[in-house]
Amino acid sequence: MGRRIHFVVDPQGWCCLALVIFVWLYNTILIPKFILFPHYEEGHISVVAIFCYYFCSLFCIASLLRASVADPGKLPENPKIPITERECWELCNKCHMMRPKRSHHCSRCGHCVRRMDHHCPWINNCVGEYNHWLFLQLCFYTQILSSYTLILDFCHYYYFLPLKKENW
Repeated sequence: MGRRIHFVVDPQGWCCLALVIFVWLYNTILIPKFILFPHYEEGHISVVAIFCYYFCSLFCIASLLRASVADPGKLPENPKIPITERECWELCNKCHMMRPKRSHHCSRCGHCVRRMDHHCPWINNCVGEYNHWLFLQLCFYTQILSSYTLILDFCHYYYFLPLKKENW
């Protein structure tokens, strides 16, 4: 099954997604500028720490963009229901379409989604059957980047030697 690109027209969701991208850009520019590069110049950390930070940051934004534009499992207008599965389908009360039993109607998106988990405003998309794994990847890479940033901040204040005046 080919993956379709899916956009949700929701101003609140676009604001949340823009806020997440702004925070990502802020951290991707300022953490290296104020913590990584000065400590690298003074020999406190290696270049591997800088590459690891950018590597984690790249994976985080890539998984965010993939999860936000991936089709969550939106049901088509006229689904082809196999004869053997007709008893496993039901009528949606809101959009009046036939849907599989574990599908739910998203009031934010206005359509039914296969195995819908929830509508996430931070990716401005539903989390369903087709993009659930992408959402879990986003959560994992965000946790890795946040932990790495927290460790760098802790090391900057409590472990590394103080910066010289020109790097301060």
